[in-house]
Amino acid sequence: MKRVVNWFLQGLLLLVPVSVTIYVFVSLFLAIDGWLGIPIPGLGFLLLFGLTVLAGFLASSFFAGRMQRGLDGLFSRVPFVKLLYGAVRDLLGAFVSDERRFDQPVLVELFGGNAQAIGFITRPSLDLIGRPDLVSVYLPQSYNFSGLMIVVPRERIRPLDLPATDALAFVLSGGVSLGTGRRGPGGT
Repeated sequence: MKRVVNWFLQGLLLLVPVSVTIYVFVSLFLAIDGWLGIPIPGLGFLLLFGLTVLAGFLASSFFAGRMQRGLDGLFSRVPFVKLLYGAVRDLLGAFVSDERRFDQPVLVELFGGNAQAIGFITRPSLDLIGRPDLVSVYLPQSYNFSGLMIVVPRERIRPLDLPATDALAFVLSGGVSLGTGRRGPGGT
């Protein structure tokens, strides 16, 4: 009986991540098709992907700076829209632009050094508020798409010799994943 239970658990470890991933992608495809009113499954997603690539191509062309400044000027005039647009633009830019912000993983001492957290330096100095001795660190939360930004003295952080993607995978998985598909002790 113990062997059957073990096989069942191994089956869950194999099938649940695959099933959830397929479910999320199929749901996303169908939702996009529904929003666009396209009856062929997946065509809406491909169309949206193509339009996004085209927009990226245009944004990297000669007109990119002018177009970006125009959009920034347009959206910065409306109070709530300015806040939302700026926050989304800055967050995406932190992950995918040439000026990525989440590329310096650090270990932060908390609670007098009795606890530590893995985070990412978002600003190496807070000169803008008159505190050059402080560092802005983003602490992502495990199994969640949110996080906490904290300000700590520079001497309370230690750089990690770890690629940023591996550090993020480690934190988001609750310490289970070591990044690039590896798992920690006890994992298969």
